[in-house]
Amino acid sequence: MTDLLKTKLSRRRVLQAAAVGAAGIDPALRALAYAQGSDKPEKEEVKIGFIPLTDCASVVMASVLGIDKKYGVKIVPSKEASWAGVRDKLVNGDLDMAHVLYGLVYGVHLGLSGPKKDMAVLMTLNNNGQAITLSKKLADKGAVDAPSLAKLIAKEKGDYTFAQTFPTGTHAMWLYYWLASAGIDPFKDVKNIVVPPPQMVANMRIGNMDGFCVGEPWGQRAIMDGIGVTAITTQDIWKDHPEKVLGTTADFVKKYPNTARAVTAAILEAGKWIDAGLQNKNKMAETIADKSYVNTSVDAINQRILGRYVNGMGKSWDDPNFMKFYNDGAVNFPYLSDGMWFLTQHKRWGLLKAHPDYLKVATEINRVDIYKQAATATKTPVPASPMRTSKLMDGVVWDGKDPAKYADSFKVKA
Repeated sequence: MTDLLKTKLSRRRVLQAAAVGAAGIDPALRALAYAQGSDKPEKEEVKIGFIPLTDCASVVMASVLGIDKKYGVKIVPSKEASWAGVRDKLVNGDLDMAHVLYGLVYGVHLGLSGPKKDMAVLMTLNNNGQAITLSKKLADKGAVDAPSLAKLIAKEKGDYTFAQTFPTGTHAMWLYYWLASAGIDPFKDVKNIVVPPPQMVANMRIGNMDGFCVGEPWGQRAIMDGIGVTAITTQDIWKDHPEKVLGTTADFVKKYPNTARAVTAAILEAGKWIDAGLQNKNKMAETIADKSYVNTSVDAINQRILGRYVNGMGKSWDDPNFMKFYNDGAVNFPYLSDGMWFLTQHKRWGLLKAHPDYLKVATEINRVDIYKQAATATKTPVPASPMRTSKLMDGVVWDGKDPAKYADSFKVKA
């Protein structure tokens, strides 16, 4: 038994909890059982890939703070160079799990943009906290949001290039949705390219793109370096949108179910720790700013994680919908409707040629069963339904009830 659990579990509590029976077993005891008893993790050292982004924080902090040990595993964070690299290493087994783009996992499962392999989403790692950045050159010409960008493109013909981070990923979908909201076809009216997140700012600096969508801290970094402006945050496209997930292969979960549950529980607890207060957020920013992780200055991270935004054009505001890692458990549940939304956008943009069985695919990938067990171990509330309703920036409501109709309803599509 670990020292931490020794302090939490008195003999009386053990006896009381044992008397309750399995249905009502004390969550802390259940965590102990996972780490020590019949549910002991089958694989105790777990290599988890991450890309240098603020939203890798709960994976990193679960390791740095030793929360992983409480659940009988050792998380080994592995810094990766690109999402394509993460995809390949997950598929070939060089990584056990990854901090990864939601849509990337779905794309691999369906064989879009690369190899096909059955995949699993164990939990959502964060909501919100990405942004679309436009170059200073565009801003100086009056293009500071989607409508003004559309006017400039119509008025000044030319090659406009926008970067996202992976063809089926979240940033591509936020960028396309935002462009299309102003009538800009992301494939016909502009050029779009793939650039790894840490390389976005350098590429904009030398003029390789006019805008990009990426996770923090790279939107803030562009402003601090004086090369870009924030046109919109992704939480203004979809409040509390799903972003990165803890992804792995279906084979891994089948072979190591206890390990999958233990790692999910550890990262859940790390997310809870980050969101617990200002001191923890600052500690997290100091930790992940290190060259081993994100490799940037602390001040590029520690403002936007508190909701303190500047747009590079003189505007500053406090955003209540900043990046969240736990939010009393509201962040982390792997909603089937969230996964299905990415499929609707893959169909909208021609990445999927025909409508899939949306609910079947989401049910195969999103391991609600594993998540619920980890939630019990960490005393994390679980929603009543695996579906949720969201209203996006254009007022269109997504509830997962008729995904094919939703996917076909957009005016701008492939």
